[in-house]
Amino acid sequence: MNDLKWSFRDNIPVAMTIAGSDSCGGAGISADLKTFAALGVYGTLVITAVTAQNTYSLLKMQIIDADLVEKQMEAILQDISVNAAKTGMLYSPDIIEVVAKVLRQYHIPLVVDPVIKAKCGATLLLKEAIAYLKEELLPLTTVITPNIKETEILCGRKVKTYEDMIVAAKEIHNMGPKAVLIKGGHLPGTEAVLDVLYYEERIWKFKSPRLHVKTTHGTGCVLSAAITAELAKGKSIVEAVRVAKELITSSIRFGLNIGKGYGPVNPMVKLYKDAAKYKVLKNVEKAMRLLIMHTLSERIAPEVGINLVEAIPYAECLKDVVGIPGRLRATGRGLKAALPPDFNASSHLARYVLKLQEYSPNIRAAVNIRFSEELLEIAKKLGFSISYYDRREEPAEIKKKEGMSIPWGVEQAIKRIGKVPDIIYHKGDWGKEPMIVILGKSAEEVVRKLLSILDYLKEK
Repeated sequence: MNDLKWSFRDNIPVAMTIAGSDSCGGAGISADLKTFAALGVYGTLVITAVTAQNTYSLLKMQIIDADLVEKQMEAILQDISVNAAKTGMLYSPDIIEVVAKVLRQYHIPLVVDPVIKAKCGATLLLKEAIAYLKEELLPLTTVITPNIKETEILCGRKVKTYEDMIVAAKEIHNMGPKAVLIKGGHLPGTEAVLDVLYYEERIWKFKSPRLHVKTTHGTGCVLSAAITAELAKGKSIVEAVRVAKELITSSIRFGLNIGKGYGPVNPMVKLYKDAAKYKVLKNVEKAMRLLIMHTLSERIAPEVGINLVEAIPYAECLKDVVGIPGRLRATGRGLKAALPPDFNASSHLARYVLKLQEYSPNIRAAVNIRFSEELLEIAKKLGFSISYYDRREEPAEIKKKEGMSIPWGVEQAIKRIGKVPDIIYHKGDWGKEPMIVILGKSAEEVVRKLLSILDYLKEK
């Protein structure tokens, strides 16, 4: 029994990061360790430099003596079984030489983030160290993750197109790495970011939406650390890159707006989301019972049924929203649910809360009821803010796209009153039932708003 209880503790994957520190905590060692932890991997560290930096500048740095870098690596590797390693800021030929010397002895999967310059423009890899990187470290590398500017320095020419990225990836592959992932974030474009992986003479493309935000400090560190963590868990190179790409996209989208410059990405998003799932499930279950117990709840059920949803923090898609499978249905003996609450159990209301995240991340829950002028009048008397949208005004190009009607409607309702209301309604359209949707911070809050309306109705 004890063996089963402690098996994960005894067998947790271990990764090692060899990089510089970042005093504002957004990049380097700090970002790597957060990423390892978020992906369930234990992190060890070798510090190559101590930097005094913030979100917009690098004030000073102290390079660690190469001998001490070597001793840090040996101290870890002589004692702990490291499943994968990564490098970040190496700075000098001396450090690259000792890192390569130690790694040759242990044959660990290695991810190289060829950090050459900081976002503020400060040099993080000496010009004379680039040749050492190519000759000493790249032949030991499992995956290298240069951005466009780093790719141009490694190849000695400009990279301006997708085709240029492929040619460059092959050139870098000839320098020794098993796989080359070129990040396309610095290429011009407004719609998407395309990263290219060259591995085993094949090309994989990883596309993500281009996020127009200033929370990008530590992007390269988190991506390479995520690949390292997945390799430490035994994942294939392609799968490791896929997971890392998903994580970095979320980390940028929900980055932290702190500091005066580029705020740090947020690799802990995955951990926060996973930790919240059980609580949100229980929230919806409790709120559902409250609604079912009210004597008038069946009277406000629309023909399509009632759904009740709550999104986990940092929700991104329908799978991040808890709803009631099959909805709550009027039976003549009260509301009944065929199944307990679950994730990805709502499309209609889930789209409401996902769109609302763009305006107010605290509004994460909704419940739908039948349309009634009487219910709206009661809501007004109770002080709830109300807005609406007219489905007859919906543009034809929006109607044609699956799942776009509700985000459009939510946007119209918010614009109409200049804020996120307590209630949004519409009066229907051809084949669409009129509906009232009550919004709030949690499933329990929206149900209690609804119950206050029902209590008023009951007294009346």
